[in-house]
Amino acid sequence: MMGAIADRLLPGRPYPLGAHCDGMGVNFAVFSAHAHRIDLCLFDESGRKEIARMALPECTDEVWHGYLPRAGPGQVYGYRAFGPYEPQHGHRFNPHKLLIDPYARKLAGSLRWTDALNGFRREERGMDRRDSAAAVPKCVVVDDAFDWHGDQRPEWPWGQTVIYEAHVRGMSISREDMRPIERGTFRALTDPALIDHLLSLGVTSLELLPIHAHVNDRFLVERGLRNYWGYSSLSFFAPEPCYLSRNELHEIRTAVRNLHAAGIEVILDVVYNHTCEAGETGPTLSWRGLDNASYYRLVPGDERHYINDTGCGNTLNLSHPRVVQMVMDSLRYWAEAFRVDGFRFDLGVTLGREAGGFDPGAGFFDALLQDPLLSRLKLISEPWDIGPDGYHVGHHPPGFAEWNDRFRDTVRRFWRGDEGVRPELATRLAGSGDLFNRRHRRTWASVNFVTAHDGFTLADLVSYAHKHNEANGEEGRDGSNENLSSNWGVEGPTLDPDVLATRAAAARAMLATLFCSHGTPMLLGGDEFGRTQFGNNNAYCQDNEISWFDWRLAASDEGRAMTAFVARLAALRHEYPSLRSERYLADYHFVEEGLAEIGWFDEQGERVGSEAWNDPYRRALVLRRAARHDGRVEVTLLLVNGHDHAVPFSLPAPVVRWRMLVDSSRPEAPEAEMVEVSLELAPRSVVLLGCRMNVP
Repeated sequence: MMGAIADRLLPGRPYPLGAHCDGMGVNFAVFSAHAHRIDLCLFDESGRKEIARMALPECTDEVWHGYLPRAGPGQVYGYRAFGPYEPQHGHRFNPHKLLIDPYARKLAGSLRWTDALNGFRREERGMDRRDSAAAVPKCVVVDDAFDWHGDQRPEWPWGQTVIYEAHVRGMSISREDMRPIERGTFRALTDPALIDHLLSLGVTSLELLPIHAHVNDRFLVERGLRNYWGYSSLSFFAPEPCYLSRNELHEIRTAVRNLHAAGIEVILDVVYNHTCEAGETGPTLSWRGLDNASYYRLVPGDERHYINDTGCGNTLNLSHPRVVQMVMDSLRYWAEAFRVDGFRFDLGVTLGREAGGFDPGAGFFDALLQDPLLSRLKLISEPWDIGPDGYHVGHHPPGFAEWNDRFRDTVRRFWRGDEGVRPELATRLAGSGDLFNRRHRRTWASVNFVTAHDGFTLADLVSYAHKHNEANGEEGRDGSNENLSSNWGVEGPTLDPDVLATRAAAARAMLATLFCSHGTPMLLGGDEFGRTQFGNNNAYCQDNEISWFDWRLAASDEGRAMTAFVARLAALRHEYPSLRSERYLADYHFVEEGLAEIGWFDEQGERVGSEAWNDPYRRALVLRRAARHDGRVEVTLLLVNGHDHAVPFSLPAPVVRWRMLVDSSRPEAPEAEMVEVSLELAPRSVVLLGCRMNVP
C-alpha cells in the first residue's frame, strides 16, 4: 500500500473491471445493472478494521467506478450495494452485507459461517440487517508484474498429449522429503523430484483440480469436513489461499515457469457454471448482492427461485453479456498473468445453455473460440450437467476436447467380464468416431479415461464392488451406485495372492487399453502406484488420508512395478505414431498393398465378420494399425483377451516377425523378444506387438 490514501474518490474509469493500480492510485470498477449506489469499503492491512467508506461517484454503461489517489498494491477493500430488495423480481440487494469484488485477484482472511451472511430474515420475510463484514474475506489490490523472461509454453500437439489429473494439495501434502510449509502448495510443484516423477511417466500436461478460491460449505463444516475438491467458487480470479505457502501469487507463476521449463503444460479445472452462493437460502457474498438478476439464471415468472442445472443451487447466466465478459476476462487473466496452457470446464453443457437448452453455437462458445489467445490453448469440456437434456458427449463445437465417459464405461465393462461389449470396445479403441467424427474433428477430441477424481481410483476399481462413502456423513446417498467395478472375490483389502494377482492384471489391462487407444489419454494422479481412497467414490469432502497421495505406495515393489509399466506405455505411445493417430483411420485406406491403415481380426487371424461382431460371447480381438513414418511403414498389433482363460492367437498376415512391446500379464518390459506366427495370451490381458519395415 502507498502512503496515506485520499479521503475521496475521483470519477475514474469504467474499464477495466476490478481494482487496478497505475502507480499513482487505484481505479475501482464493478458491474451492476440494477444497483442505486455502490460503496467502496476500505480496511486496514489486517482486514479487520474498516477505515473508510465512500460511494463510487460514477456509473457508466452499468459499471460503477471511482479512482482512489495514493492507494496501491496491498490495499484491502470490499463493496456494499444499495438497490431494491425484491426477491420476487430477482433483486436481493442488501447494503448490510460486505461483498467480494467478482474481479478480486487476491483474498485475505477466511469465511466464517454465521447467520449474518444471510441476506434475508427467516422465511424471507425481509432484509436481514446484521453486518456481515467480520465474517467475509476481504479483497486485496495486487501488482501482477512478473519476470517471465525465458519462459516458453511447451505447446504439445494434441496427438502427443498425455494428461495427469491431480490436486495441488493432495499431490504433495504427504511428501516427507519437502519442507512442511511447502507441502500441499504450489511451491511443491517446483520440486525436482515431483517434476521428475511426472516426466518419468511421459506426462505432457498437468491438469489441476480447481485452484480458484472456494468456500467450505456450511453443512460440511458442521460435520467437521472440508470442500476438498474446490467446486464451490468464491472467486474466479483469486486463487485459493491455502494453496499458497505465503499467500504470494508469484508462487503460482514460479510453479508454472518451472513446469514449462520441464516441458509440462498446466491445465486448470475451472468452475464457471455456478458459485458458492447456492440457492435462494444461501449466503450473500458477492454476485447475489451486486446484481442477482443479472448474474444468475432465475425461474421465469418466479424469480425468487434459481434454475438449478448444476445441482449446486444456482446457475450462472452465461446468456448475459457481462457474465460472459467476466468469464472471458477470468480465462484471459489466468492465460496471460499466469501463462496456463488450457482449461477443463466443469459441467461444460451449462456454459452452452441458451433459452432453448444446450446450443453448440452458444454465445460463450463463440466468444471463446474466436479469442486470439484462448482459442489456441487446450480447451476441454465435461460434456454434461443435470439439467434437462444435459448429456452431450461429442456435441461440443470444433476446438474443444471432451471427457468421454463412454470410453470409461466400456473399458470397465469389458474388463469386468460383461457380455456383448467387444464391438463398442473396438469403437473406443479407434477414437470413438461414433461420437466425435463430425465437423472435421480429430480423434484427440475424445479425452479417454478409466478413472478420474470423481469416482473410484484404479486400485479401488479392482478392489471394491460397492462404494464405501461412510466418512462423508451422508448415509451412503452420495456418489454413484453403479461403478462397473469388481472386487475379484474379496471386498476391499486382502492378503490372498491369487486375488491380488487378478486385480493387478485387470488394472494393467485397463491401463494398456487407455494408452493404446486413439484419443487423448488422461491418467488419474496416483493410479500409477496404486493410490486408494478405501472404496470412497465421492471423496469431494475428504481433505485427509482418504484423498491424499500416499507416496509410500510409490516406493513399494508393487508401486514401482506399476509406475514402470505406465511409463513404458506412455513411451511406446510416443514412439509408435499408429497408437496416437489424430486422424480417423479407415480399412479402405492402404499404407502398402494389402496393408490397410486399420484392420480388425479374431484370435484365428481372420477378419471379424458382421456375424462374429454380434456374438456376445466373443471376447478376443486383434487390432492392426499401420502408418508411414520417417520413410518406413510402422505397424502395431494390439491383441486383447477378455476371457478368464488363456487363449492362443494366430497373427494376421502380411507381417511375419513382430517385436514384443507390452504384455500386461508380465509387467516387466520384454527385452528384444520376437514373435512370428502365434502366441498365447494369459487371461484378461493385452499384448502389443510392433514392426517397422523399410519401403521404397
